[in-house]
Amino acid sequence: MKKMFKVAGIGELLWDVFPEHKRLGGAPGNFSYHCGQLGAEATPVSCVGADPLGKEILECLDELDVATAFIFETTEYPTGTVDVVLNEAGKPTYNIHEDVAWDHIPCPEELKDFAGTLDAVCFGSLSQRSGESRGTIRSVLKSVPDSALKIYDINLRQSFYSKQIIGESLELANVLKVSDEELPVIAGYYDLKGDTEELLQAVRTKFDLLYIAYTRGKDGSILLSADGLDDFPGCEGLAVDSVGAGDSANAAFCMGLLNGWSLAEVNLFANEVSTFVCMQKGATPVLPDHLKKKAVSN
Repeated sequence: MKKMFKVAGIGELLWDVFPEHKRLGGAPGNFSYHCGQLGAEATPVSCVGADPLGKEILECLDELDVATAFIFETTEYPTGTVDVVLNEAGKPTYNIHEDVAWDHIPCPEELKDFAGTLDAVCFGSLSQRSGESRGTIRSVLKSVPDSALKIYDINLRQSFYSKQIIGESLELANVLKVSDEELPVIAGYYDLKGDTEELLQAVRTKFDLLYIAYTRGKDGSILLSADGLDDFPGCEGLAVDSVGAGDSANAAFCMGLLNGWSLAEVNLFANEVSTFVCMQKGATPVLPDHLKKKAVSN
């Protein structure tokens, strides 16, 4: 019987507020949701306010069949919200409100015990903007098994990152997901030179990473390891809404790597999944059966 991998996404959980509606958002929740669709036992770790918006998040996660055992509640801070505006190409810009519930993710012993059972965990930069959540994330990373994938989805937003946070995160990770807009930030911090492939190799070597997933939107992605590189030019599809597309790609990268697929197989699959998500409205569409089956049949 095929193993059901245990994965978690830890960090922000919030509402993306558009001019005319709101949608459940936050990379850890999106990542966990898509990993769950692709055959994992997936759990987001975050914190919401004990308020109507927080209650609505828990209800939405229940409807999506996403575990809420480690979604903590606080009476001291409101549920997180982000104002989102899409340009004509469907690309979002964000106004992320501060000092909200996910800035204060607690770290009880049962969370550390849970981390010790994981096959993969994903974290980012944004949720480390506060000391409390940053400490919890790092305690979780130190508690996972040595064999686990520790995926740093760098996910730079507004001014909520620094060389220190990025460097410390890369030291704790063994997988990096980075976009074509984010790689120059790392290169600049560490004075790295060269073309894209040379920069990726330099980052992988400097931080002793197992893999780097480099995404370029509609132009596909590069998946790199110490043993090789796969460059996929992207799938055809009319983008409707790119919110959450990177999170779905990250979930597909994660599940493909856990399944032991080749770099080419993983990279193709991640592009297929993220292209489908881009063609739908919202970050959490139901994936088609052929993609779900592919994740558990290879």
